[in-house]
Amino acid sequence: MLTVNAIAATSATDPLVRTTIERRDLGPRDVLIEIRYAGICHSDIHTVRGEWGEIAYPQVVGHEIVGRVAEVGGEVSKHAVGDRVGVGCMVNSCRECENCRAGQEQYCLEGNTGTYTAVDRDGTITQGGYSTHIVVDQDFVLRVPESIPYEKAAPLLCAGITTYSPLAHWNAGPGKKVAVVGMGGLGHMAVKFAAAMGAEVTVLSQTLGKKDDGLAFGGGDYHATSDPATFEALKNTFDLIINTVSAPIDMAAHLGLLRLGGTLVSVGAPPEPLPVQVFSLFDNRRSFAGSSIGGIAETQEMLDFCAEHGIASEVEVIDADAVNEAYERVLRSDVRYRFVIDIDSLR
Repeated sequence: MLTVNAIAATSATDPLVRTTIERRDLGPRDVLIEIRYAGICHSDIHTVRGEWGEIAYPQVVGHEIVGRVAEVGGEVSKHAVGDRVGVGCMVNSCRECENCRAGQEQYCLEGNTGTYTAVDRDGTITQGGYSTHIVVDQDFVLRVPESIPYEKAAPLLCAGITTYSPLAHWNAGPGKKVAVVGMGGLGHMAVKFAAAMGAEVTVLSQTLGKKDDGLAFGGGDYHATSDPATFEALKNTFDLIINTVSAPIDMAAHLGLLRLGGTLVSVGAPPEPLPVQVFSLFDNRRSFAGSSIGGIAETQEMLDFCAEHGIASEVEVIDADAVNEAYERVLRSDVRYRFVIDIDSLR
């Protein structure tokens, strides 16, 4: 076992603290990664505060992980010592079900093994990326292109693939009108991706406070959802709406923005249910859908797409001791647009 430094939650209410955790011995198909940066996702906060259900403490979260390969098992063929790599929201799956065989491990019918709070193959609880090292099966390790700076690559492993996957699935591209609800860690990536795919992009945010950024990232238009006139002006406009916010929204009003056959996809995950009136779907044959992350192959596709199009996350790098303050700032939407922990500060 390898003892490594980490930042852990000890309860749903106490601040995160420095600690040490044990990583399993390297198996023949395992990769030991020396973590350089770990992004802070809103999911981390929901998880450690018990908002998505009970978890076992102490718990180390973090599923936006980038670093270099420090050691490989004897049967590893996909990665070598020194490679730039990343790990996202899952570290294993059954490999055998219909979805896994289709390259959709995120929808594993047995349940994929999450990077944290899941039961690992040795019966222990998985611990995430707020730590100096992690051991992961080679099949769930991604190659990070050299052209993407480490710190800007980390959020791509969750915020990036979470928004890329539905845009690709619902065919965002030339001739399509796409709206992005929310301009946070997920939203700013959705704007960049949709624009790079060739879609006509509109940003829908609570206020106009981030308008300049939204337009700079590729948005062609920007509207405040706090203004009722927005919903009247944009009625029956969009082919696709990506809802990235982790708070309730007026579903009827947002569904009314879809044109014939349009789809609203939620990728943000508020703790509260989102009420949907079926009659809101009848008009214009609208659809309401959800989307998780992507499979391993699609996540690699997304990273390569970022390298090809010069796309990266907008980040604020912090030291390990600033994590609790960062959590509070995330809840106040006081970050542009993703906090990333410099793991060297944890060594």
